[in-house]
Amino acid sequence: MSQSRSHTTTVHEDVPVSLRLSRPAIDAQRLNDTLQLSCQWGATPDGGMDRLALNDDDARVRRWYIGECEKVGCQVTVDAMGNIFAVRPGKQQGPPIAMGSHLDTQPTGGRYDGILGCLAALEVLRACHEAGYETIHPLVAIVWTNEEGARFIPSMLGSAVWAGMKPVEFGHSRTDDAGVSVREELERHNFLGVTASSHEQIPLKAHFELHIEQGPILDTAAHPVAVVTGVQAFRWFEIKVKGRGSHAGTTPMHLRHNPLTAFCRMALSAEELAVRFGGLATIGRVGSLATQSTNCILDDVVFHLDIRHHDDDQLNRLEAAVRESFAKIVEETLGVRLASWEPLTASQAVQFDPLAVDCVRHACKAYPKEEIISGAGHDSVNTSKRCPTAMIFIRCKDGVSHHPSEYSTPEDIAVGGRVLLDAVCRYDSTV
Repeated sequence: MSQSRSHTTTVHEDVPVSLRLSRPAIDAQRLNDTLQLSCQWGATPDGGMDRLALNDDDARVRRWYIGECEKVGCQVTVDAMGNIFAVRPGKQQGPPIAMGSHLDTQPTGGRYDGILGCLAALEVLRACHEAGYETIHPLVAIVWTNEEGARFIPSMLGSAVWAGMKPVEFGHSRTDDAGVSVREELERHNFLGVTASSHEQIPLKAHFELHIEQGPILDTAAHPVAVVTGVQAFRWFEIKVKGRGSHAGTTPMHLRHNPLTAFCRMALSAEELAVRFGGLATIGRVGSLATQSTNCILDDVVFHLDIRHHDDDQLNRLEAAVRESFAKIVEETLGVRLASWEPLTASQAVQFDPLAVDCVRHACKAYPKEEIISGAGHDSVNTSKRCPTAMIFIRCKDGVSHHPSEYSTPEDIAVGGRVLLDAVCRYDSTV
C-alpha cells in the first residue's frame, strides 16, 4: 500500500496491442462472480453477511480488494481513517473522478449493500485496463470505512472525517459495544494510514456511487435502474425513559412506575406523527440498563429513534412534534420521566450535482428507469459537501435490504455496472 500516487503511466504493457484504446465494456459475468467471491469473508450460513467494520473479515476483504486494484495498475493510498483510494492515472494529473462505496455490512446483512458499489468500481477499472482506455482525468475506486454504523456509531464515519464534518480524533475514538476503538482496530489491521483523512489532502473531481435501492420502488415498477437526485435528511437519537423497578406480583397495576408502558405509547406515537408529516420514524434498538427478569418491572428503557424526511423544515416539525408527544406521554404515566434525549448523528437533505446527475441520466437512457430521492443515508451525502456527486440505484428483490435475503439479479448488476462506467466516462469527457 503506497502513500503517494503516480499519474504518469497511461498504457499498461500487459494489455494486448489489439485491445488498446478500444471502448471499455463491463464483463457482466466477471462482475457478478467477483462480487460473490468477495462475500467469502463474512458469509453466514443463511446466505447473508456479517462483516462489521474493521473486524477480521473486513480486514481480509480490504487486503484482497487492494491487491485486485494493484493488478490493474492502481496506486493505492490508505488514509488515517482506513479509507482506501485506488487511483488509475489519466491523461492529465489532478483530482480523480471517484467511484466509492463500502465493504462493511450489518450483522445480519446481505451481499449487495455497499459491496456492489465497490466491486462495480473495480470492474470499471478492469474494463478500462483491458481496453487500454485512457480517461482524461484519473479514476479512483474508494472503500469508505464504517459506512453502516453497525459496530461504531455514527454511520458514514470514514467519509465524514474525509469531508471535514468530523475531526479524525472523533473518528478514532469511537468504540464498539466491547469498548474497542476505531483507532485500535486500524492499528491492529495495519490500516492506520499516514496520509491525512481530508478532502484537502485527497481531493476528488467528482464522486459516483452505485448502490442497491434498499426499497421497493424499482421492484414495484419493474424497472432495473434509477437516477438518484438527492438524499433525504435523517436524525438519530438515544432516549432513556426512567421509571422504578419493582416486583411484578406484588405491585398493583395502578401503582406501577413502568417505563415500558410509556415506551410502547411513544413507539406508536412516533409512527403516527411520521405519517402525518409525510416522513419516517423507526425504533430499531431497544434495551434496558437494569437487570431484566420475567417477574420484575423494568427500571428503565433505552431506545434509538430514527426520523427522516426529504425536507429539512418538515423534519424540524416532525422532531418538535415527537418531542412534544413524548413529553405528554411521560406526564400521563405515573412515576415515569424522560431521563435523557441524546443526539447520535444527523444529516441534512441533499440535492446532488446537476451535471453529475445528468451524466447518470444519459447513461440510463437505454433502460426503463425511475428518478428517486434516496431514503437511506450514504457516503455520497458526505462527499456531496466537497465535490460534485451523483448516485445510481438498481433494484433489489422485494425492496429488502439489511437482511440475508437481500438480492439483485446478475442482469441488474450488469446494468448498474454499465451505467456507472458510462456516467463516469461522460463526466470525464465533459468537465
